[in-house]
Amino acid sequence: MSKVITISRQYGSGGREIGKKLAASLGIPFYDNELIARAVKESGFAAAAFENAEKKATNSLLYSIAMGLNAYGSQEIGFTHLSLDDRIYLAQSDVIRKVAQEGPCVIVGRCADYVLKDMPNVVNVFIWADMEFRKKRSIELDHLPVDKAEEEIRRIDKRRANYYNYHANEKWGKAENYHISLRSDYIGIDNCVESIKYYIEHKI
Repeated sequence: MSKVITISRQYGSGGREIGKKLAASLGIPFYDNELIARAVKESGFAAAAFENAEKKATNSLLYSIAMGLNAYGSQEIGFTHLSLDDRIYLAQSDVIRKVAQEGPCVIVGRCADYVLKDMPNVVNVFIWADMEFRKKRSIELDHLPVDKAEEEIRRIDKRRANYYNYHANEKWGKAENYHISLRSDYIGIDNCVESIKYYIEHKI
């Protein structure tokens, strides 16, 4: 098995837990906040800048690409003409490509499926669940206020969708963008892990 698995997920669906358990079961690295730490170290940007990047989406990256700037190149050619948020996205994308080239791993979020779209042996997964399941998990695990949980879940989902739709120029959660889509409230967290493993092991 020589695969990189990317996991996109609705907030509260258990996607991060699934990714972590999958990586442990396969004996391969797991990357989530670890990507930010590495991108901070390699890019020189402050950690807070990466944490705030997903909250915003401008038109500057697409505009720069359309204008022929070297958006995915070095800082010396075009890179510095981009907004801070777009430079952060590109620095993070560079780290995603590096860890994927280092060997099998599980990467959660951060448009990894799109960043690695031209790389072979990548399996893209989307995890979702109904609202009641997500509310229950978010209240119990993330300590969201009971009366505000659904509002916060929808806000975070919208933020993730906007970030993905802008940077990837694709629709977040659209079935065609993933190899498998799993409903975690229906089959359970551990069965999601086993389903992904089965797909990886039997995919021709």
